[in-house]
Amino acid sequence: MQNPFSSPANQNLRPLSGKLAENIMHFARVLREAGIPVGPGAVIDALDAAMSGSLRTRDDFYWTLHAVFVKRRDQRELFDQAFHVFWKKPKMLEQLMQLFFHSITRDAGEKAKQAGFRRLAEAMFDKHESQSQKREKKDDIEVDATMTASADEVLRKKDFEQMTVAEQAQARQAIARLRLHRTEVMTRRYRQSLKGPAIDMRRTLKGSLRAGGHFIDLERREKQWHEPPLVVLCDISGSCSNYSRMFLHFLHALTNDRDRVSVFLFGTRLTNITRELRRRDIDEAMAKVSSAVKDWSGGTRIGTSLKEFNYHWSRRVLTQGAHVMIMTDGLDREDTTTLEHEMERLRRQTKRVIWLNPLLRFDGFKALAGGVRAMMPYVDEFRPVHSLDSLRDLAAALAGPPTAEHDPRKWLKQTLH
Repeated sequence: MQNPFSSPANQNLRPLSGKLAENIMHFARVLREAGIPVGPGAVIDALDAAMSGSLRTRDDFYWTLHAVFVKRRDQRELFDQAFHVFWKKPKMLEQLMQLFFHSITRDAGEKAKQAGFRRLAEAMFDKHESQSQKREKKDDIEVDATMTASADEVLRKKDFEQMTVAEQAQARQAIARLRLHRTEVMTRRYRQSLKGPAIDMRRTLKGSLRAGGHFIDLERREKQWHEPPLVVLCDISGSCSNYSRMFLHFLHALTNDRDRVSVFLFGTRLTNITRELRRRDIDEAMAKVSSAVKDWSGGTRIGTSLKEFNYHWSRRVLTQGAHVMIMTDGLDREDTTTLEHEMERLRRQTKRVIWLNPLLRFDGFKALAGGVRAMMPYVDEFRPVHSLDSLRDLAAALAGPPTAEHDPRKWLKQTLH
């Protein structure tokens, strides 16, 4: 691998000679496999910048690639790790190799912190394993799998935050294949029908007038059925960002399968991404969402975001018995008085409120946080959203009535006891 700043002779990068262009493209592939969306346009921009002749130091090279490849705040740390490893920083390389080739037991908090670091290690070293190592791993799996669950079952139950790059790709494919159940409710409006239970007097009399009043053919009608509108409010703050990214793939499938689905993201502000998710191509849709959202992995202002939704969007989207899904952990940084007031107002305008909380992945969860207790009384269902199984259950629940198993009062009683 060529290091463009290994000697003073390489201070001027005007002639892009040697393997520098190949290494930049390889670096872009590493970033893409580690979770940073890097397209062909960004690679071309990076190559043009390297040939411009204006890069004279290592810092110039770092910040140029940073400006080209990094589009969101949460990608900065992963890019920094990848840059120093790829362009030959020995200490960081040793840390990555140790992390990738040795399984170390950590608690859930530390595993979440190292999730992006592990994905970078896999992107760097997974393709360079020898065939003998792969055969050994295959043999080990065959021996160890005799008394364990299948790989598909493990993947369905695995926490999104603990998944590797390959597992996340498999999970996204499984979400795209997920069967989305449909539901329809009866409305007060009627439509024309040949064998409807009710007589349409207006159409009957009009037909009689056309025949001069001599013949009367009874026209019939029946009740109309339609899918209720679905509104989704998804938390993209730092504590929920790993789950909201996978949940967005579920929302993309849902938006392209149903009519009248509205999706809003919120952290410190509210962003309507309904139009962006309407793109048929999932990669194009996620790129549009990334460019539209400015507060990814930031703070949490649930009450303020709900207030903005109630004042500016509720009359437009909460119509005809709309259902609402809220994906958040309920850990609001502001006073819960605003949150409780806005949840009460939201509940009055909707027919059903489903709360999806990633914290339900922990056994023995209790509604101790102020934000959680403020939201709970105005929710019809309380569900987890941390695995493929939870998303499958959610897809089935959207077509059925609320169940006692997910009644939020159950968690309130456990907290009081």
